[in-house]
Amino acid sequence: MSIQLPDPIERYVQIANSGTPEAVPECFAADAIVRDEGQTYEGVAAIQNWMATTKKKYGHTVTPLELAEHGGQSVLKARLAGSFPGSPVTVNFNFVVAGGKIRSLAIG
Repeated sequence: MSIQLPDPIERYVQIANSGTPEAVPECFAADAIVRDEGQTYEGVAAIQNWMATTKKKYGHTVTPLELAEHGGQSVLKARLAGSFPGSPVTVNFNFVVAGGKIRSLAIG
């Protein structure tokens, strides 16, 4: 089963799965913020570094399961599989998208 994702979220999943952090500007706004594992990453350069570092560390893949809208956020429930304890896990990716770009992403 495949689900229809908004373009910036679809592109995020493609970038995360392919390990191509140089493509981050295609889906994230210049001043976007990502929150993951208790850390905050601000701006495209920091987000590119975070994506490259986590891909190298975990070798993970993101498999979308369902998408819901809650209070201005797009909440993507996805299976996250990689080289970490408990893999695979189901995780919520909380996106705020505006102007065709991801403004913020909180993973938890």
